[in-house]
Parts: sequence; structure tokens; C-alpha cells
Amino acid sequence: MAYDEYLADRIRQQLKGKQTPFTELKMMGGLCFKVDNKMLCGIHIDKKYGDSLLMARIGEEAYKTAINNKHCLPMDFTGRPMRGYIFVTPEGFDSESDLSNYLELCLAFNPLAKASKQKNRK
Repeated sequence: MAYDEYLADRIRQQLKGKQTPFTELKMMGGLCFKVDNKMLCGIHIDKKYGDSLLMARIGEEAYKTAINNKHCLPMDFTGRPMRGYIFVTPEGFDSESDLSNYLELCLAFNPLAKASKQKNRK
């Protein structure tokens, strides 16, 4: 298992509790949660950090505040941080209320986010 299944279950329960329809997509050893066919959040094991991180798509405005939290890191896969996305370390989503707060930021931005272009599969 390449991602934290317990965290995945916690996210599923939170989204169900918020009555938010979602889908899941396994990708690159992680798990992505999508709402309205747009990435909401995900789980990624970071090799540099050595633990499961919450990927959160919160938008550029919320990013300005969230990145100052000691449990937030820029989301960086390639050496260049992705704008509007953060990684949250396990200490930052340890409690259900902390996880809920990050999911609320993601859900607030989701209607403003652009969906990825669909690839034609043969």
C-alpha cells in the first residue's frame, strides 16, 4: 500500500458527513479525491519527508494564509511549487477538526477551480 489507508478512510467519512459526492483516483502511489471531476485533495507519501502528507487544493488566496502554518509545506513535486496547493504534515491533520478545516478550505475553492482536460482513451 503506497498511501495511508487510515487517512483515506478519515477523508471518506468527513466527505460523506458533509454530504459531498466524490470520486477517488489512484495515481502515482497516492490517492486523489475529486469533487465535480476536479481534484479536491489527496494523500501522498513524500520520500523527502518520509510520511504521508495531505495534499490540499485550496487556491491562491487561502494559500497565502495557510502556508504560514507550521504544519503546511508548499506542494512541490518537481522543484517548483504548485500555486494554490499545499502539503499538510500529519501533525496538522491529527484531529478530526483539523482535517475538517483543511477539507473545508478545499471545498470552498472547488467551485472556482478548473477541471483538468479529459484525455481520450482508446
